[in-house]
Amino acid sequence: MKDQAPPQNDPETMRAMALAAELRVVAGRLIRRLREQADDGDLTTSQKSVVLHLDREGPATVTTLARGLDMRPQSMGAIVSALQVAGLVEGAPDPADGRQTILSLTSACRDMIAAGRAARQDWLFRAIQTKLDREEQGQLAGAIELLKRLADF
Repeated sequence: MKDQAPPQNDPETMRAMALAAELRVVAGRLIRRLREQADDGDLTTSQKSVVLHLDREGPATVTTLARGLDMRPQSMGAIVSALQVAGLVEGAPDPADGRQTILSLTSACRDMIAAGRAARQDWLFRAIQTKLDREEQGQLAGAIELLKRLADF
């Protein structure tokens, strides 16, 4: 027998729904605050996605990037070209197939990413240190463990 959803008027269900709504709003606010702390230049959302993908997954071809980010290769080519002009991405011939170009982040881009992460980390550290007392910091540590479990769901 398939699991059935609890009735909408069940107090536990209503509490979980309220928690989900509140967590979504608070997480969104926290993410926006963190984004405000780092200067990502004037990168578009698509350009940021490409940079973060290359940072996470390593060097890739335009085709691999397009597939990984669910875009058309032509669109990805335009994004990559803009990133190359900005000095954030560089290409080298694929040793296995000279017709392909392997794209990677430049050291300037890696520095930009590191500086952005450091700025966000510093802001969060200062916020935790100044806004939360020792007991609240302990509660936050417990909440982080719960958030990790939710993230892995």
